[in-house]
Amino acid sequence: MRGVTIEFLLFIVAGGIAAIVNFSSRILLSAYFNYLFSIIIAYLIGMIVAFVLNRSFVFKTDNQIYKQIKWFVLVNIAGIIQTTLISLYLAHSLFPAIQLTWHPKEIAHLIGLAVPTFTSYLGHKYITFHVKSEHNRSERNI
Repeated sequence: MRGVTIEFLLFIVAGGIAAIVNFSSRILLSAYFNYLFSIIIAYLIGMIVAFVLNRSFVFKTDNQIYKQIKWFVLVNIAGIIQTTLISLYLAHSLFPAIQLTWHPKEIAHLIGLAVPTFTSYLGHKYITFHVKSEHNRSERNI
């Protein structure tokens, strides 16, 4: 797999774990709250998991944690906007129009979670966890 870095694969694994937490908590929250509120709260829960995993296992840096948290939140604001808009559009507009009735909210939410993968990776690599060293392990290809 030329061009794919170990760092990117670790980011996908960390993001996958965070997405499972996000998706599962959204389903649990939906028993108590409306769909939109559940998406947003679940995204925040997943974001905390993603930050811990990315800081610990993907982008190992000694940068100040407060700056990383600030940038992590800002990068993820774009992600939550993408996730929310796509999830709502699919669940309330496209899926009813094509008469998709098999778990439309769940499918919409999964697609919504997948969309910001690449934009989030780039934002976290070059802003949140940026390391100025040229010998960063992210340069290793597999």
